[in-house]
Amino acid sequence: MVMTYAPVVVVLLQFVGQLCTAVQAPVCQPQASCSECLSSPGCAWCKQQDFLKQGESTERRCDSFESLKNRECRDVVNPVASVFITKNNNLNSKIEDVVQLKPQGIEIKLRIGVPQEFKVEFQRAEGYPIDLYYLMDLSYSMKDDLENIKNLGQDILKELQKVTQSVRIGFGSFVDKDKLPYVSQVKSRHQNPCPNRLDTCEPAFTFKNVLPLTGDAREFKKNVSAQKISGNLDSPEAGLDAIMQAAVCQKEIGWRDVTRILVYTSDDTFHIAGDGRLAGIFQPHDGQCHLSSYGFYDGTVFDYPSIGHLSRVLQANSIQLIFAVTKDSVPAYEALSALIPQSVVAELKKDSSNVVRLIADAYGNLTSTLHLEQDRTPAGLHISYMSYCSPGVPSEWQHKGECTGIKVNEKVEFKVRLNASECLKKPEIFEIRMHGIKEVLKVTVETLCDCNCKDKQENSEVCKGQGTLSCGVCSCNEGHLGQHCECKRQSDMNSTHAMLKYCRPQETSQVCSGHGSCECGQCICSGHFRGNFCQCDDASCERHNNKVCNGQGRCECDTCICNANYTGTACQCSTDTTVCLNKNGKKCSGHGECECNQCKCKDGFGGKDCSQLLKPCSTYQPCVDCTVKAELYGRSTDNCSLVCESAKLTRLKGNHQLQCLHEDVVYDVTQNSDGTVLIQYADLPRSIDKTAVIIGTSVSAIVLIGIAIIIVYKVLLELYDLREYRSFLKAQEQTDWKETQNPLFQGATTTVLNPLHSQDS
Repeated sequence: MVMTYAPVVVVLLQFVGQLCTAVQAPVCQPQASCSECLSSPGCAWCKQQDFLKQGESTERRCDSFESLKNRECRDVVNPVASVFITKNNNLNSKIEDVVQLKPQGIEIKLRIGVPQEFKVEFQRAEGYPIDLYYLMDLSYSMKDDLENIKNLGQDILKELQKVTQSVRIGFGSFVDKDKLPYVSQVKSRHQNPCPNRLDTCEPAFTFKNVLPLTGDAREFKKNVSAQKISGNLDSPEAGLDAIMQAAVCQKEIGWRDVTRILVYTSDDTFHIAGDGRLAGIFQPHDGQCHLSSYGFYDGTVFDYPSIGHLSRVLQANSIQLIFAVTKDSVPAYEALSALIPQSVVAELKKDSSNVVRLIADAYGNLTSTLHLEQDRTPAGLHISYMSYCSPGVPSEWQHKGECTGIKVNEKVEFKVRLNASECLKKPEIFEIRMHGIKEVLKVTVETLCDCNCKDKQENSEVCKGQGTLSCGVCSCNEGHLGQHCECKRQSDMNSTHAMLKYCRPQETSQVCSGHGSCECGQCICSGHFRGNFCQCDDASCERHNNKVCNGQGRCECDTCICNANYTGTACQCSTDTTVCLNKNGKKCSGHGECECNQCKCKDGFGGKDCSQLLKPCSTYQPCVDCTVKAELYGRSTDNCSLVCESAKLTRLKGNHQLQCLHEDVVYDVTQNSDGTVLIQYADLPRSIDKTAVIIGTSVSAIVLIGIAIIIVYKVLLELYDLREYRSFLKAQEQTDWKETQNPLFQGATTTVLNPLHSQDS
């Protein structure tokens, strides 16, 4: 069964030469010799003998290739950068012929300051061979975990055999330096360093290569099972010493050029560089293999290695480190792992399943970041790169150096940019590799700084027989000077003064206008100056788009001589008018002027061909206002032609909803196909006085609402009174009055006496 994992891959390049067109071409800085010229970015050299004009200096031969061609140089030295792939085997996953990196060799020729880009492909091969070295801590504190460690090694071997047919495993063990204060030097304790006298431990040692890498699983199981515990005095161990020897002792351990994994198991921390001073060991570790014929390392000579040194050694030997440690030690080793690229940490548990899985993943997950390793990179060569992690899937190149989640047999690509900032004395070779894989890409780099003109002539006729001609330039013999060595060097002051007068336009003028030197009565101008008196500067012409004469002409004596179809002081104007024409072939739609093949639109118009109306309402308001008032007062509308120009106005009858509004008029402004402006206008529809309507409606509504409230109130009041009256009647009907005489009540007796009657009686 083939198991696949989702690894993170480091890779580098398949190179296809490609000039970096995205980078702006450098501006040439003229130089006085051919070799110096080619060492200047963006420069080429003209070796044509009759190329220079009167007064031009040798530096004028050095310019950009385009400029030299424009100046009609017929013999230009301009070496072209090239790329040649020398070895390009196809990617292959077969065990007998594995190829994971493509290409394998390349030759590059660079111009200074002109970068080149190349591409590399990497594909993680399935079933790729693996070497795994198992490093065990046998200090006494590991006694309780020793059985787990023994089983872990066997479980690792079984798991790796599932994913690759070619796996070798070996192991070594470590304790600490056999010196105080790390290991007791008392004889009895030295022979049996166990704290408990009832236990038996083997003497302490720094590191021992117990079993070199082997494919014999039974031999591995036998040797691991036979290991006994040892002991030391302090808690930290000599783990870094053991890792260093396991990494640098290539022959003794038996490392192959395959995937390399080093598994480190411990339950405690580690000694670092400087700790050896406690035992009087001051000599720094030299990073070399010091195993004896019996596989032992004597750690009493060198101090513990530094973490940085160890990290470099592991990377140089393409070894991935896995820390399998107990729970209490995990934080310390996570801090250590952060300083060692491509290392990981896992907790050592009873069943060890997580460590087994971590190691199996390490096979499929070779590394977590793209690590561009360059061996012997030449000085002055700068390298940068981009990644393309999903070929076949639409995406962009990323300016980073990593790809994550890459599965087995999945291809990734990277671009590498090489740029030389200085000339190399000779072709240099360096290697680019992927961390964890021994396959390399050998890159041969050569800088093109030599002219190789092949026209060297001693005592050349061109040099009047007094100099050597090379690359179109005379190198005069002693006592002669001039561009053609035509003049003898004068030591007489009077003769020198007489010659200077030929280098001044007037007696009061500077020699060669201050822009050159006088040789043999002729001005030899510096830089871009030329002329009999160096009065012309061919670099001082006007610029457009940051180019002299817009790149459409040549500069001659402060004046641009434009190419055909270009005009202007800086050749900035094209005589072509195609850009100015609208779809009907009318220049600027009749609303502007075509200048330099660009429309200069009148106010109120815009766009490439002046076909867009900008703020039409405000622009043509004066025209509409003039026309309406002319109609109102019976005047002719011809007087409005100044503000209306060529616009055509049409009055519409009735009410219309138009875009623009001005006083009592609404109007619309449009254009027809030939660019003529059309204005339609109409009177603003009469409308009701909205203020009066709003006020009247509001007052009426208030009155009506008040009346409605009063009516409702009266109705409710009447209903309430009616209900109360009915309740009174009902209560009255229910009252029962009984007619009985109260026994205590005596009616009143009235006696009336008639006084007259009384007297008669």
